[in-house]
Amino acid sequence: MRTTEIISLLPYQKPFLFVDGIDSISEDAVTGHYTFKENEPFYEGHFKDNPITPGVILTECMAQIGLVCLGIYLLKDELKDSVKPQIALTSHQMDFYLPVLPKEKVVVISEKEVFRFNKLKCKVKMLNQNNELVCRGTISGMLKV
Repeated sequence: MRTTEIISLLPYQKPFLFVDGIDSISEDAVTGHYTFKENEPFYEGHFKDNPITPGVILTECMAQIGLVCLGIYLLKDELKDSVKPQIALTSHQMDFYLPVLPKEKVVVISEKEVFRFNKLKCKVKMLNQNNELVCRGTISGMLKV
């Protein structure tokens, strides 16, 4: 399965799609990236005159790349034409270290911990364009074809 196919199967669209590309993917891990656009709607109010990316959006970006893209890849043999998988985030735990500013590119690295009975649990981390740790944690979700 090509990375462009995986992205096309994501159940998101702009302005809530936080995946620009997948750099590598395997049965055990995925690495992808996203650049936060200067005009993202959430910057208007977070924070006044000092926009930073909300932690919930950083978590969503990590979930889209680190959980959903990897989950689609793991289910590739079960996917049929025009059938998009259903995804439900079941839990997450995240620690934040640095802010992400408008126009900043981030890289998400996710390693599969468990994939059993269509429940996927991953260890994820996000790095900024200076290769500094922005946040890290675990994300779990259920996948259904």
